[in-house]
Amino acid sequence: MEYVYAAMLLHTAEKDIEEKSVKAILKAAGVEADAGRVKALVASLDGVDIADAMTTAVAAPAAAAAPAAAASDAPAEEAPAEEEEEDAGAGFEGLGSLFG
Repeated sequence: MEYVYAAMLLHTAEKDIEEKSVKAILKAAGVEADAGRVKALVASLDGVDIADAMTTAVAAPAAAAAPAAAASDAPAEEAPAEEEEEDAGAGFEGLGSLFG
């Protein structure tokens, strides 16, 4: 992740995203840079509109999180009610079997 952060920092500073620059940022942060990963990062970002990619990446999780949160809330509310009904019924059935 620190490799991507280095690229974002360079972009924000309006500097070219080059291997030398990414390695320098990683070194300053105390991270031992893997030359292959740096090279792959720089190559993958070649020709990418980083500002657009960052805007899309920030907006996408927020849009996806709302329906997921709503879906996860609904079963959580129903589950305790079902458990209470099951527990209450199980107790009476057990007692009923004792008396015949």
